[in-house]
Amino acid sequence: MYNNPIIKITGLNLYIEKQKILNDINLSIPKNKITVILGPSGCGKTTLLKCLNRLTDLNEEIKISGKILIDDEDILNDKIDIIKLRQKMGLLSQRPYPLPMSIYNNVAYGLKIKGITKKKLLDEYVEHYLKQANLWDEVSSRLKEPASGLSIGQQQRLCLARGLAVDPEIILADEPTSALDPLSSQAIESRFVELKKNYTIILVTHILRQAKRIADYVIFMYLGEVIEQGEANDFFENPKMDITKQYLKGLFN
Repeated sequence: MYNNPIIKITGLNLYIEKQKILNDINLSIPKNKITVILGPSGCGKTTLLKCLNRLTDLNEEIKISGKILIDDEDILNDKIDIIKLRQKMGLLSQRPYPLPMSIYNNVAYGLKIKGITKKKLLDEYVEHYLKQANLWDEVSSRLKEPASGLSIGQQQRLCLARGLAVDPEIILADEPTSALDPLSSQAIESRFVELKKNYTIILVTHILRQAKRIADYVIFMYLGEVIEQGEANDFFENPKMDITKQYLKGLFN
């Protein structure tokens, strides 16, 4: 087990009305690694991810108990600054949602929120983050064009650049390649492998091949519970629980 967790979750329970969605979640997520949350559809993966940046607050029917410590601060505390918390987390959704503006302004938007307004600085930062998302070479001559004109794969990398521009510590990725073609998926995966040098990446997926390719640490969920977690090599080569073994053999998905 990695001994430098950036996130520690203890006794996390989540209800939507009377239905229990997450049951006594206890786990640690290592810093500057790619942690993959695996499991079949409906097992609570995305709900767990939403807890990490308090997107669960958007549903008044959700009730949460337990602790989520990020950098040793309990983010479920009522006094937490939600805006600062979400700035700490870059979010990449299943489908890309570029802002209805130019490619340039999609990235500059977050920079301006941070108070960066000088054109020269904005230009430098926009180029930097587009390069981090492996997109600069494809769009450098089209920066004033609408982001909606990009391919789906390019839009997803633009959303990654936009998320990086707010200078997060953690990247939350909810099945970010599920709508992409194989080449675009490969581009996102390779970016994650590079970005973990400077960021902690938490990736939700149900694609075993993807998890095997890029995971450093794996959390396996089933029916709202964490069944097993561990370093990727050990998880895939020596699963301990029977249900994990069945999942890895493809007996259910």
